Amino acid sequence: MFSGRFRIADTNIEVVSLYESVQKMCADYTTSSNPSIRIVVTESDIRAEAELSEKMRKNDGKPPCRFSADYLESLAVYRQLATALLAEDVLLFHGSAVAVDGWAYLFTAKSGTGKSTHTALWRNLLGERAVMVNDDKPLIKLTSDGRAIVYGTPWDGKHHLSTNTAVPLKAICWLTRARENCIEPITPATACETLVGQTFCPRTPQQVARMLKLVNQLSTAVGLYKMGCNTEPSAAELAYKTMSK
Repeated sequence: MFSGRFRIADTNIEVVSLYESVQKMCADYTTSSNPSIRIVVTESDIRAEAELSEKMRKNDGKPPCRFSADYLESLAVYRQLATALLAEDVLLFHGSAVAVDGWAYLFTAKSGTGKSTHTALWRNLLGERAVMVNDDKPLIKLTSDGRAIVYGTPWDGKHHLSTNTAVPLKAICWLTRARENCIEPITPATACETLVGQTFCPRTPQQVARMLKLVNQLSTAVGLYKMGCNTEPSAAELAYKTMSK
């Protein structure tokens, strides 16, 4: 067994794992503070992640894939963490978040659409002003004063792009592919279903109700947009000009 203490989304946690790799993955978030959340992973948790991954690949029409036990354990840790953090008003969201001049912009879409490609365009356009917060599964905290804060985490996608930081979230944008670039604001009512679909869904009715309440708060806390885009630099120029107003 391996054990480590980490501070993620302004919350101190302890992770007790069967494999060391998840401890190494979280090393940049190490803390000596006493944890308020303790996560313990079992073989049963790892088997459950394997079964879920197989089911999701089948539903997506992808061939079976045998993932390593330590990778599956990292998913089990994040699942437990995301569930526990609901009580702290924190959501796990599927998207790519980039920060510019102290504000974060979060792009979400169906897998394979090009979220990472789009935020790479932002980094190319804006240089050192643009910092990746998280390229895959950031955490978002809804505050009592109506704001949203996006956090970097160790679960940062295949490109491993993330920063241990917390940045106020200014806007969320739903991306689709298009030949010509176009972007427009959308209402919370229009965006809510999309936001729910990209948010980690817990298992119990009480937890689901909590998640839906936080998603509703998120929909009114930030700007909301939908964008059809290509992979030209002009896509980033249009998105930044529009969303940063």
